[in-house]
Amino acid sequence: MRVATAGFCLLMASCGGLGDAPFRFTEVAEEAGLDFWHFSGARGDFFLPEITGSGVALVDYDTDGDLDILFLQGRYLEGAGDPADALRPPPSGWQPGNRLYRNDLIPQGQLRFVDVTAESGDLGSGFGMGVAVGDYDGDSDPDLYLTGVTGNVLLRNDGARYTDVTKRTGVADQRWNVAAAFVDVDQDGDLDLYSATYLADPLKKNRICRNSAGAPDYCSPSNFDGLPDRLLRNDAGIFVDISEQSGVAGKTGAGLGVVAADFNGDNLPDLFVANDQTPNHLWINRGAAGFEETALLAGTAYNGSGQAEASMGVTAADHDGDGDLDLFMTHLTTETNTLYRNDGTGVFLDATDRAELGSASIRYTGWGTRWFDADHDGDLDLFVANGAVMGGYADSSHHPYAQRNQLYLANGGRYESVPFPGQPENSRGAAFGDIDNDGDIDIVVSNNDGPAELLLNSTNDQNWLTVELSGQHSNGSRVALLTASGEIWRRSATEGSYASASDHRVHFGLGENHDPVSIGVVWADGTRETWRDLAGGQFIELVRGTGKPW
Repeated sequence: MRVATAGFCLLMASCGGLGDAPFRFTEVAEEAGLDFWHFSGARGDFFLPEITGSGVALVDYDTDGDLDILFLQGRYLEGAGDPADALRPPPSGWQPGNRLYRNDLIPQGQLRFVDVTAESGDLGSGFGMGVAVGDYDGDSDPDLYLTGVTGNVLLRNDGARYTDVTKRTGVADQRWNVAAAFVDVDQDGDLDLYSATYLADPLKKNRICRNSAGAPDYCSPSNFDGLPDRLLRNDAGIFVDISEQSGVAGKTGAGLGVVAADFNGDNLPDLFVANDQTPNHLWINRGAAGFEETALLAGTAYNGSGQAEASMGVTAADHDGDGDLDLFMTHLTTETNTLYRNDGTGVFLDATDRAELGSASIRYTGWGTRWFDADHDGDLDLFVANGAVMGGYADSSHHPYAQRNQLYLANGGRYESVPFPGQPENSRGAAFGDIDNDGDIDIVVSNNDGPAELLLNSTNDQNWLTVELSGQHSNGSRVALLTASGEIWRRSATEGSYASASDHRVHFGLGENHDPVSIGVVWADGTRETWRDLAGGQFIELVRGTGKPW
C-alpha cells in the first residue's frame, strides 16, 4: 500500500505552507481486487504503439450507481508469440484482451472489484488505445467507443452486456486512433462522435532508430505521416461521416488528446485536439457553416515560444474562476507541461510560467491529466500521470521508463507540485471520479507494461456536493455553484486526459461551508435552470425541466 499526503488550507492565498493536510491518496488496487496488468508486447521490434500505452475508463456500465472500470489492453503487434518472449513479460495469470471490472460497492457497501469480462459480451481483443463513453442510442446506459492501432469498435450497451455494432452503425476505421469524444455537435439531442487519428501505418512503415548512445530505440513520431481526423454525425443510431463537409478533414495532425467544449462562449461545442509534435488544432463550431480551425490565431497551436510540443494529455476547465474554459496539456521530457489561459473569447495566452508549472514538469513526460478539486477548497488542482519514452529519465531502477506521478495543488493562481511517494511506474492513462462514493475524487491509472493503480482520496472534514445531470443535452453541460461572491463553474464531461474517460458527475468542494447552496445549469443547448437550497455532503440528481428558469 502506498500513501501520498499533501497539504492545503482553505482560501489557498492565505496558506503559509502545506503541512496541515486533511486529505491523502492511498494506492489500493490489489486490496480492491484490481489485478489488471498492461502488456505492450514489446520484444525488440520497436513498434511505436508499444511505447504509447493504453487508457482506462470509469463507467457505470450496469447503472447501479457506482463506477466500474474498463482497462484497454495491448498485445503482440505482428505474428504469434508467447508473452514470456516479451522484454517485460506480464506476471503469471495474465489474460489478454480488454478487461472490465464491476464495482460491488453497491449493493454490498464495500469497495470490491470483480472481473466480469467473460460475462460482459464483446469487449475487443486488438491492441487497445483509448476509450470514449456516451449514450449514443439514448437508452440511458453508457456505450463505448474503443480506439486501437489497427481499428476502432463501437460497443452498444444492451443491459450491462456489450455488443459490437461497428459495421452496422458506420463507425469502422482501420487507422491508428487514440483519442475520441462523444459530443452533440449539431445540438439535435443525440451524441455525435469525433475521433482523432494519430499516425499512418505504424507497422508497415516501422523502422528502428538509434538513441544518442547508438543503441536501438523507438523512432520519433515525426518519422511518420499524420492524418486528418473524423467527425461522424449521429442519425438515429447510424453515423454519417461529415468530416469533409464540416471542415475537420482539411487538416492533418498526430492527435493524442481531445476535449469537446464551448471555448468562445457562443453555446456551441468546439473541439480541441492535442497533437504530438505537430501544431494543435482548435476547431470552432460555426453551426451550419461547419468548423473553422483557429489554433494559430487563438494562440494554442504552439507554446509561448512558438514551438509545437509533444502534446499527449489534455484537460479543459475554468482554472482561474473567470467563467471561461482554460486548457492544460502534458508534454515530453525537456519540454514543459503547458497552461493556456482563455481571455473569454477563445483566444489563449501561455500562462505556464506565471502559474509556476514549468520547472516542476520539465524532466517528466506527462500523459493522463485532469483539473479537479482534490482537497475540497473550491480551487481546481491538477494531476499528471508520468512515464518516460526516452532512457535516462527514470525515477526507479525497476523499470527503464518509470517516473513519479505528480499532484499540483492550486495556491492563489499558482501551483505547487506534490510528488506521489512510493514506487514510480510507467504511467499513461488516468481517469477521475468518486470510485468509493465518499464525496471526493479518486484516480485510476493504467501503467504501460505494469499493474493498474487505484488511488483513493480520503478527505476529512471538508464539505462537498456532487451533481448528476439527467435528461437530453446533459452531456457537455456547464454547472455553476452560485455564491454571494460569484459563480464557480464546472463541466459535465467524460473526455480528455490521455486515451481515457472519467466520471460524468460534477463535483464541488465546499470547504468549511455547511450552509445550503444553489446550483445553476446551462444545458448543452443553452437552456438555463437553477436549483436552490441544496444541502452539501450528498449526491444529487438534477433532472432537466425540474429547475427554475435562470
